[in-house]
Amino acid sequence: MNKDLTAIPGNPEAILQVREACRRMVRNRAAVSAGISALPVPGLDVMSDLTMLTGLVNDVNAAFGLSAEQVEHLQPTYKRIVFGAAAGVGGMMVGKLITRQLALRLLKRSGGKAFVRSAARFVPLAGQVASAAIGFTVFRKLGYDHVDACATVARELLAARAV
Repeated sequence: MNKDLTAIPGNPEAILQVREACRRMVRNRAAVSAGISALPVPGLDVMSDLTMLTGLVNDVNAAFGLSAEQVEHLQPTYKRIVFGAAAGVGGMMVGKLITRQLALRLLKRSGGKAFVRSAARFVPLAGQVASAAIGFTVFRKLGYDHVDACATVARELLAARAV
């Protein structure tokens, strides 16, 4: 095995195990996001989501051996595979150090839901519950999409290594 790829899960079963562990991490952090979204403090949910999403993406990248630092140490051929596969699945955060600015751009993509979530907060109790549910759903969707993108990239690297 090429030592450049030692951080990448070494077989399809390992990729599935990492994927499931990361999906659990996403659900846990989405639940925290939902709890914070339920609080009637304007802006707190967005700041919290930015921080948590940034950490989540970086943690998922590292779990798959696809953090910016790990990808930097790959041979050029494997780097091209990482970025090509990531682009093919819409994984703009795979293999990159994620900043709050990039996380903010991603959250803005789901802006309609964020607006509804913020507006819902001003309706007593029911609005807070709706805000929490929307926050959980958006965060989980973003997290799951990223986990799936990383799993796809890891499978592509595994296939390239077998050739």
